[in-house]
Amino acid sequence: MPPLVRNALLLAAGFAPLYRERPLDDPELSAARQVVETVLQGHEPFPALAVDRHWQLLAANRIVPLLLTDIDPALLQAPVNVLRLSLHPQGLASRIVNLSQWRTHLLARLRQQVETSADPVLLALLEELRAYPAPKPTTSSTLPGAHLDVAAPLQLTSPVGLLSFISTTTVFGTPVDVTLSELAVESFFPADSITAERLRQLQQDLPSPC
Repeated sequence: MPPLVRNALLLAAGFAPLYRERPLDDPELSAARQVVETVLQGHEPFPALAVDRHWQLLAANRIVPLLLTDIDPALLQAPVNVLRLSLHPQGLASRIVNLSQWRTHLLARLRQQVETSADPVLLALLEELRAYPAPKPTTSSTLPGAHLDVAAPLQLTSPVGLLSFISTTTVFGTPVDVTLSELAVESFFPADSITAERLRQLQQDLPSPC
């Protein structure tokens, strides 16, 4: 049972919560924050980001901003919601080649979270995303990464050409804080060698680390 749910049950029964919930920038979470930053930076030149349970962006590596060109600035104002940014018509939606497939994947994932948690914030987000214009189904069988049967690929146009990704989600294995138990690192891996090479090319725009 997730720490957040345990706390809610304890409070409902008149007991004090068992797990603390602190912001990620709390000094007591500095070790965990360093782990997150190490994972994000170590994933370069491929994009990776950390989100909370409501899909609010907590941190990202240096590659992520390079993929967010031509985005409505309002969508990049904190707090940034990654799902809204992905599916909003003025967000990444216009640049996602397989938008119908990716939208179905994200909505199914969010719907599962809603069914599991009954979180009103997630429910409101799901209803908002469902209200966005639905794209026409497209055939992406000729696109890089479209042959993958193990995961839904993300196919995104970028300043260096078409990029095709598969993603993984990493969580803390033994969290003792609500914030850490609800934090997830989303890492995007190149689905083909062309994408890997284009991301290395994109990385050249970054300043050299000090």
